[in-house]
Amino acid sequence: MRVLVVGGGAREHAIVWKLAGERAVTDVLCAPGNPGIAEVARCVPADPARPSALLEVVRREQVDLTVVGPELPLSMGLADLFAAEGHAIVGPTKAAAALEWSKAFAKAFMDRHRVPTARFEVCGSPDAAQAAIASGKFGYPLVLKADGLAAGKGVVIADDQASAADAVRSAMAERRFGAAGDRLVLEEFLVGEEASYFVLADGTAFVPLGSAQDHKRIFDGDRGPNTGGMGAFAPAPRLTREVERRVLDEIVRPVLDGMAREGTPFRGFLYVGLMLTPDGPKVVEFNVRFGDPEAQVVLPRLDEDLSWLLGATATGALPSRPARFRAEPHVGVVLASAGYPETVEAGKAIGGIQAAARVPGALVFHAGTRQQDGQLVTAGGRVLTVVGRGASYQEAIDVAYRAAAHIRFEGMQFRSDIGQKALNT
Repeated sequence: MRVLVVGGGAREHAIVWKLAGERAVTDVLCAPGNPGIAEVARCVPADPARPSALLEVVRREQVDLTVVGPELPLSMGLADLFAAEGHAIVGPTKAAAALEWSKAFAKAFMDRHRVPTARFEVCGSPDAAQAAIASGKFGYPLVLKADGLAAGKGVVIADDQASAADAVRSAMAERRFGAAGDRLVLEEFLVGEEASYFVLADGTAFVPLGSAQDHKRIFDGDRGPNTGGMGAFAPAPRLTREVERRVLDEIVRPVLDGMAREGTPFRGFLYVGLMLTPDGPKVVEFNVRFGDPEAQVVLPRLDEDLSWLLGATATGALPSRPARFRAEPHVGVVLASAGYPETVEAGKAIGGIQAAARVPGALVFHAGTRQQDGQLVTAGGRVLTVVGRGASYQEAIDVAYRAAAHIRFEGMQFRSDIGQKALNT
């Protein structure tokens, strides 16, 4: 099987790394990839935001299966185009992908299908949003979400009316998130612990892929602005068998059944962002692709061929059973550039990756890196994910940070508390 992976971040590096070691896979291509991916696959220069360019790669390279990493190509109808041309792809149609690219759609869908989530209101203008804030109907803290895609940064948690009003002005008047902020979703603040749950669905059946826990805030102790994710661990110990049963019965099955009944059957990765509240699990958000950095700690635990699961997803042949995983916990620490999640300065020389990868039990996945004059340099906000595995969460934490200590680049920042929540369960 010849597989094309779309994307160029650490999530895609983890997918490529897993596929490259499987006997059923004869060749792995990645568009556009990155220097780390280039060590285990062939990178091809195609823009994920141009579906026609990806289609040309599939035709030229005689690709058997395409796997989509990021959400943007899906929101642009990549899966629709490939299906029309008869090419196998893992990823939902544009209509089904609205679960991620439109927060307003997702909330209305959950309301229709009685999926547990926070109370909400969709606001289509600054005046409507300011009026909703002034009403105080949701109390404080108040969650404000840009309706469209905002690279994981379109969420603001406001502690009072003044900061909520500022968030509305920033998103809707100053257009901080561009067109993504044309509409805002206002939500009540859910109290509990966050976790993520993943499944692969083929439109009818689905395979559970287990849980992980992400760390969204930039600083230790969950302080500072939201990011795309500063680290993760898997599995999430608070997502017990009983909680998992509720997630499947009250969320996953109703969502997949509802999508099918509405004429948009869901095929691909479904990421359920959860809040484990005193009243039970509730949905914070959906993603229609694997998470980043969650993929980096989930996929190394997978104890069966990913290529088989992906092929079954694309052809509607998934078994009705959970995927098989190794027991060892994995912890991933994101190394980010100075200034992230706001303005970052690229081009900083990176050293120590090979030494980090030699630490027993460690893996290093590239995200924002590039080659410049023969030197590996930074090329984005999140630069690398360093993953450790161990017999316990503490051992996995120790391995990840021991490996990360070998890596250096100017302005490097990271959280020092990734995985600590798993120790307090």
